[in-house]
Amino acid sequence: MIMPKMGESIMEGTILSWLKKEGDHIEQDESVLEVATDKVDTEVPATHAGVLKQILAKEGEVVAVGKPIAIIAIEAAKGGQNGENETGPQKETESQIEKNVTTEPIPVKDTTKDPKADSLQRKTASGRFYSPLVLNISRKEGITMEELEQVAGSGNENRVTKKDILQYVKDRKTKAQPTQASVAPSPEPTRVSVSVNAEDEIIEMDRMRKMIAQRMVDSKRISPHVTSFVEADVTTIVQWRNRVKNIFKEKEGDSLTFTPIFIEAVVKALKDYPMMNISVDGDKIIKRKSINIGMAVALPTGNLIVPVIRNADQLNIVGLTKKVNELARKGRDNKLSADELSGGTFTVSNVGSFGNVMGTPILMQPQVGIIAFGAVVKKPAVIETPTGDAIAIRHKMFLSHSYDHRVVDGSLGGMFVRRVADYLERFDHKQEI
Repeated sequence: MIMPKMGESIMEGTILSWLKKEGDHIEQDESVLEVATDKVDTEVPATHAGVLKQILAKEGEVVAVGKPIAIIAIEAAKGGQNGENETGPQKETESQIEKNVTTEPIPVKDTTKDPKADSLQRKTASGRFYSPLVLNISRKEGITMEELEQVAGSGNENRVTKKDILQYVKDRKTKAQPTQASVAPSPEPTRVSVSVNAEDEIIEMDRMRKMIAQRMVDSKRISPHVTSFVEADVTTIVQWRNRVKNIFKEKEGDSLTFTPIFIEAVVKALKDYPMMNISVDGDKIIKRKSINIGMAVALPTGNLIVPVIRNADQLNIVGLTKKVNELARKGRDNKLSADELSGGTFTVSNVGSFGNVMGTPILMQPQVGIIAFGAVVKKPAVIETPTGDAIAIRHKMFLSHSYDHRVVDGSLGGMFVRRVADYLERFDHKQEI
């Protein structure tokens, strides 16, 4: 059994826990272990039925995709054609597996013979563990153990992953290159001492919360955030949804929420303003052809996850509704795959579901835009009628658009969110499901 590929950009995984122990009988497709990547935690099923003979990768170990993680002794069929007993074929099968599946541990330099590696040990006095791959990269880049201890880790138990160390090396080199208009880099934030009283409760962050915290800090450090606000009259949408939601439920078996309607408006606006559907890579701008919408989903644990609706421009209201509901259910049940959490080009967040009228969302790197939809609230408003202006009760909603000011100026950021509001206000209330 090898470490499976759990996403197009996933090259390694961390063994979180083994759900079975050596000697246990397992069925094909039965969950055997839980693996964590930098995108999602997931259970890995058995590739064959049999007996879990040997576990090759320990809990907490980082394993590259395609490397062996366990040996499964496949059960031979009883009573073969030549009358062999069960023991004979079973032994041959196990022997064949042992012969075919060999472990290839990542080589670790002998620190007793390499003076440059004396200061880099796999496990430090602080108890922090480093994989051989991370240590290898650290040696090549001249990173001391003292410096390595300061690198923020997104892996299990704050472990430094390959992605963490490569990003650190990249940032390190960027800071070391002076420019003509260089500005002194801001110092790394220092940890503030917090006093703890006897009645206080100390709660350890779980792995996902640590990852979210690190990514939010990184995003604010990487991108200068600017937020523009507009207010949209969504009365037509509210009335249309109230009219068709029961019909939709009976016909499609899904609940019709506001989110897919909002996403449809964002998709149309992205087609009008393709320079909002971009990513930043150093000093290069990558203009995306596909429109993949990330959708922020709050989990029962209080954590946040952002599954992605790929090619959202190819879906109508029905297709968007089904995809939104499917991803929301899978997110709450911890059933999302790594591919369903990657590849987003723009993100939306429905903060109105929490009763908030507006928010200032943080970008999902390397995207350059994210919109938060506030709560739909009844308000008195001035409307134009054939006989003159009048005051009426309307359903209003704030849209908050945060964008990367490195590549998106206020004019583009403001026009884009205004265009989204225009599409919402011009919604076709005559359309049928």
